[in-house]
Amino acid sequence: MTDPTRVLIVDDQALVRGSFRVLVESDPGLVVVGEAATGTEAVELAERVRPDVVLMDVRMPELDGIEATRRISGSTRILILTTFDLDEYVYAALRAGASGFLLKDTPPGELLSAIKVVAAGDALIAPSVTRRLVAEFAGRPEQPPTHSLSGVTERELDVLTLIAKGLSNTEITERLYLSMATVKTHVGRLLAKLHARDRAQLVIIAYESGLARAARRGR
Repeated sequence: MTDPTRVLIVDDQALVRGSFRVLVESDPGLVVVGEAATGTEAVELAERVRPDVVLMDVRMPELDGIEATRRISGSTRILILTTFDLDEYVYAALRAGASGFLLKDTPPGELLSAIKVVAAGDALIAPSVTRRLVAEFAGRPEQPPTHSLSGVTERELDVLTLIAKGLSNTEITERLYLSMATVKTHVGRLLAKLHARDRAQLVIIAYESGLARAARRGR
C-alpha cells in the first residue's frame, strides 16, 4: 500500500483552510500535514513537514503566494488556488514554480483529482485560463530568448512544442506516431536537460526560448 499524498494548506482565512482540510481528508489517499495563514508561515512549515503538495492562496499578508511558491524548493509541488482568474497571476505563479492553477470555486471532486495529478508530476491549469495564457504569449511582441535549448534533440523539440500547446502524452503519441514509453522518455529527458520541475515549467521554457512562437509562425 502506497503512502498517502501529504498536503499543506495555505490560506489567510481560517474558514477556507478548515473547509479544504475536511475535503482533502475525505479522500483516503490524501492527508493534511499542516496549515499556514501567511506566505511566511507556508515557507517555514513546508521546510519542516516536507509536503508533497501545497494548496497555495495568492493574496496573503506578509508574503504573497507567488513569492512563497518561489521560496519553497525541492520536490514539493504547488497548486495555486485563488478567486482571481487573472492572467498575470497565472504567469507569475508558473514562473515561480507552481505546477497548477485552479479557481477556488472548482468542484470538490475536481480539486481532489487536481491534487493527485500535481503530486504525480503533471501540470494542471484550468482549461479556460490555459487558452488565454497561450493566446497572451502568442500575442506578445518578439523578445530575445531567455532560455537556451542547447543539447535538446530534434525529436525532443517536437515533443516540447506539443507540450507547449497543452497536449497530453496520449495526444503526443498520436501526433508523432510514437509509443507511450518513448514519449515519456522524451519528456523525462526534457525535464532533466532543461532543469524543469514539471510540464508547467516546460511550457514556460518553450515560450521564453522562442520555440513555441516559432512553431506558431510556421503553421
